[in-house]
Amino acid sequence: MQKNHILATLIIGISIACISFVSASDNHSQLVASAKDSLITDSSSAQKNFGDVIYDSLGLNDSGLSKETVEYAVKGYQKLADSGLVNNPYLTIVDLSQSSRKKRFYILDMKNDKLVWNTFVAHGRNSGVDEATKFSNQPNSNESSLGFYLTKDTYKGKHGLSLRISGLEDGFNNNAEERGIVVHGAPYVTPARVNSTYMGRSQGCPALPVNEYARVIDIIKGGSVMFVFSPSTDYLQQSPLLN
Repeated sequence: MQKNHILATLIIGISIACISFVSASDNHSQLVASAKDSLITDSSSAQKNFGDVIYDSLGLNDSGLSKETVEYAVKGYQKLADSGLVNNPYLTIVDLSQSSRKKRFYILDMKNDKLVWNTFVAHGRNSGVDEATKFSNQPNSNESSLGFYLTKDTYKGKHGLSLRISGLEDGFNNNAEERGIVVHGAPYVTPARVNSTYMGRSQGCPALPVNEYARVIDIIKGGSVMFVFSPSTDYLQQSPLLN
């Protein structure tokens, strides 16, 4: 009888422990689910905060970039990274809201939180003179195209070493490859033109100084993100990656 009583007590104790464990596991699962829901709900806020952190920690206010521009760039970058499309953790910002005579081409190392490059860049000749105000996705427009791109492979063309970029936003830059929009070097993009009326212009390509472009291409080739920005109302309201 005593043995049976002890055995029954053990069985009851084990049962209570199992029930408690299952209950705790259920509570833990609910907490995890709740945390995920919170992250999803607050994702846009988190992206904005991350943009703020990047902006402040890298001192980008001293380089001519606005905080708003960086927030947009980081938001798109994170969406692309979350989708598994980013193979090279660099974010290039081409800030066409600035004068062509400013260093408005920025490369951010998103893995090590560094500004690794800042230089001049051309915009399309039909986008404007010193400042770019018109943008197009159409072939032969000779205008720059706004939005997010992924860098691809390199090749040797009429401009020497060049980097293909693929436009990711329908209606804004998805014709980039058809148009032959690439990163390349150009003699008309040079610090010597800072005191002139405007920097040299391209046919829509983000052309760089000849003494820098090869090193830039080597950094960002192979699946990094490029964001060509201007505060266009149409783009900001209709961008598939910002809305």
